[in-house]
Amino acid sequence: MHLIWPWQDRKRRFSWLKASTFALMFVPAVRTFYQAGTGEYGISLSLGGLTYWSGVWATAILLMALAVTPALTILRWPALVDVRRMIGVTALVYTIAHIIIYFALRSWNFTAIANEMLTRLTLIVATLSTIGLIVLGATSLDAAIRYMGAKNWQRLHNTNYVMAILHVVLARGTYGEQYLLAGIFVWLMAWRGLAHYGKGTDARALAMLALGSSLFTALLEAGFLWGRRGYELSWSLGNNFSLAYLDVAIPPAWEVLGFGLVFVLAAAGREVLRVKTARLEARQVG
Repeated sequence: MHLIWPWQDRKRRFSWLKASTFALMFVPAVRTFYQAGTGEYGISLSLGGLTYWSGVWATAILLMALAVTPALTILRWPALVDVRRMIGVTALVYTIAHIIIYFALRSWNFTAIANEMLTRLTLIVATLSTIGLIVLGATSLDAAIRYMGAKNWQRLHNTNYVMAILHVVLARGTYGEQYLLAGIFVWLMAWRGLAHYGKGTDARALAMLALGSSLFTALLEAGFLWGRRGYELSWSLGNNFSLAYLDVAIPPAWEVLGFGLVFVLAAAGREVLRVKTARLEARQVG
């Protein structure tokens, strides 16, 4: 058995795609610890900040793995499938780091930690999601996937994604990242519905999906701010169209829209290229 390094393809040749992806996986950790080290989170809140951001990045990387399929389908770049496993394993590593930091935040009081994991819905979901990720990591080898069956392995995959997003959304507080990640997750899952009906690369369908996901994100944010903070729905929704609010931050709904539009432009660009290539071939034949 010969070891394949993260920057090598299956034939053990150097791969710029895999090497770049491998380097990219370190960026969130470096950025987060830099911010903690420079006191951006505050001295007394540094562990709390690390707990929050390690969880956010673990979920973001998990969604990145989920985004590989639409990206390779729309861009017609099958080589992307070679980095999906790497991204998934990285999500597991960040999740384990998130758990360790959370234990440190709770001063390694395992009695209190166990009580929270059995009584707080968000931590019950987080525990199940973590177990699911570990199982996915342990069964990510080709032989294990064949043994489980591709459909059963995919069901486990999808269930774990749902639980990870529920943990983020149900977590205490009302932060933009919660709604952003939830909106992107809705886009990624809805895209699979489009692909099932042969619309996964249709620019018009993707544009509608981008708008729908953006609207969902805005409504989710408004609903949580109303339920948890008592803010008026009209005020929360209005902030999405307020230029004054843009000076503070870009609303999650707009970020989700931007995410969706990237795929719209990619699909439209591929279609234009396909039409031009077909016309050029027709002229050459004629």
